[in-house]
Amino acid sequence: MLKRRIIPCLDIRDGRTVKGINFVNIIDAGDPVALARSYAEQGADELVFLDITATIEKRKAFAGLVERIAAEINIPFTVGGGINNVDDVAVLIKAGADKITINSSAVKRPDLIKEIASEFGSQCVVVAIDTKFTEDGWKVFVNGGRMITPFKTVPWAKKAEELGAGEILLTSMNTDGTKSGFSLDITAEVSRKVNIPVIASGGAGTMQHFRDVFFNTGCSAALAASIFHFGEINIQDLKKYLKSENIAVR
Repeated sequence: MLKRRIIPCLDIRDGRTVKGINFVNIIDAGDPVALARSYAEQGADELVFLDITATIEKRKAFAGLVERIAAEINIPFTVGGGINNVDDVAVLIKAGADKITINSSAVKRPDLIKEIASEFGSQCVVVAIDTKFTEDGWKVFVNGGRMITPFKTVPWAKKAEELGAGEILLTSMNTDGTKSGFSLDITAEVSRKVNIPVIASGGAGTMQHFRDVFFNTGCSAALAASIFHFGEINIQDLKKYLKSENIAVR
């Protein structure tokens, strides 16, 4: 097993870092450039930047802000929000992104995954899946979690891999922002069914939650936001704890 990664996430709205609970009740969480710099210094393995209203507002991600953050960090940097074609990806790569993540646009037009992978390589393409447990099982949601789709989560993850995704960013809407722990069942199922790395997201509240998701699901990385933004857990301390639990981290 490769060493597990710890990834802070910057959810961006109007140029500020924000955080919500179950994708609503959004509050301000600080300056994204300062947070990014702090996470790189603490030993984060990667950083994810999601412009959470770009798709709804039908605009592109803030390339200028991406450039400012990229100038401050020396770790892999994934950017998402408002990406609809290969040209949008080129703009973000030029601004300093190492990888891009697509969600709603991939569901709307799955061939976009293939197009980006063909142009930039699969290692550049992270397909984000916002999933929620419904009466019909785990379903895929789009438009910032506002709209349910006909897609079931595991088949869609497999399809994304077939089309060229190099990684899956799986966010459980049921646990997002609740600090009650990751959704271990769906994370384990997706991790079993695909042959690409899965990033677990949604629900981190304690160091033990990271241990649990790594022990029980086969995911390659765990992503969190508010516990890092508000100083509840330091990334260096988290890595020390995980090593003490015999989990190999970078």
